[in-house]
Amino acid sequence: MSVERSALFGRTTPFSGPDKTIMLALVVLSITQLIGWGTISLPAVIGRQMAADLQIDITLVFAGGSILFVVMGLCGPVLARAFIRFGARRVMIAGTIVAAPAFVLLAAAQGPLSYAAAWAVLGTACSATLSTAAYIMLNEVAGRNARRAIGALMLVTGLSSSIFWPTTSFLTNAIGWRGTCLLYAAMMVLVCLPLYALGLPRRPLPLDVAGDAPHTTGTAPIPRHGTFYLLTSAIALNAFVTFGLNAVLIELLKVEGMSSAEAIGFGSALGVFQVSSRAIDFFGGGAWDGITTGLLSVGAIAAAMLVLMAGNGTYWIAACFVLLYGLGSGALAVARATIPLVFYDKAEFARVTSKIALPVNLACAVSPPLLVRLLTQIGAGAVLGLAMLCCFVSLAILLLLGRRRPLSRSAR
Repeated sequence: MSVERSALFGRTTPFSGPDKTIMLALVVLSITQLIGWGTISLPAVIGRQMAADLQIDITLVFAGGSILFVVMGLCGPVLARAFIRFGARRVMIAGTIVAAPAFVLLAAAQGPLSYAAAWAVLGTACSATLSTAAYIMLNEVAGRNARRAIGALMLVTGLSSSIFWPTTSFLTNAIGWRGTCLLYAAMMVLVCLPLYALGLPRRPLPLDVAGDAPHTTGTAPIPRHGTFYLLTSAIALNAFVTFGLNAVLIELLKVEGMSSAEAIGFGSALGVFQVSSRAIDFFGGGAWDGITTGLLSVGAIAAAMLVLMAGNGTYWIAACFVLLYGLGSGALAVARATIPLVFYDKAEFARVTSKIALPVNLACAVSPPLLVRLLTQIGAGAVLGLAMLCCFVSLAILLLLGRRRPLSRSAR
């Protein structure tokens, strides 16, 4: 069946496979991405226990996340050809096999070197299983409907911290943080690996990897020269802003005059607004593409910065800031994942998203420590000012990308 009516995707469109294949892939990826992102958030919940046991400073504990993102970024371009040649399913299976011993290494860590080594191995595993790999998998099974499939996936995975933060806390109290790491290693083998192996469809034919033709499908126009660099710059800038602000949000609100309880309360509401904006984008029916979502999202984040800079630390100013920033950052995560779909198809999407992973993950690694340093040494104005500058540059790039949007992809 080449054309089907899908309740999920909201209109009659050609699919690369039956609806049930897309739905099964979404279910599998929703579960495994929740587990993947949730299990690596250990330091956010039990960082102090880990620091005390390892006898290292807590800043070094949180540096594990930076190591993970740097390694993920470095592995991205290396894995690009593997995604194209073998397909996302096989790469994700291999990554899961690496993830299990990585958690065992983390459980066995005795000092800073072994701790850092464990996070480096985890970064290698995550580069093959998280986000980029999931988007490539959905592009393989959903084809031109990949944007909505990715939106549906991100609608679910936005709940990873809400599920795994209390889970990690409970498990640590029951069996210790090392026991929790061992349990998460077992989860990789007993839950994620069978789901990837049995639940994801096998790609029937390898994508063409001979040569560097811009589009293997032959149906989409070649992106204009420099489009890749513009796209990469916009996505990296957006990741720098949102990942860094998410990390320092509570401290930022405290500096702006909120009490500790108020700051934590507003910070807890952030996830609700982020998931809500992803729901709005998803149920919008695919009426806009990643560039349009990005423009609206970055505009909302810039407005949030202006509100907080112009305010006086009152309750309502903080509420307005969190609302605008939550809605903007939640939808922006979808935009970052789907903007490449405007310009690239099939093998090119896999290649491009893998290459983009390097600067994006480096931005995610650098942003939190840089913004924390600015916040503690200069003040909130420096953080908000830098975020505003990044937003304005990103808006300019997205507007330029919008003018380069291929006409045949505008409905995508």
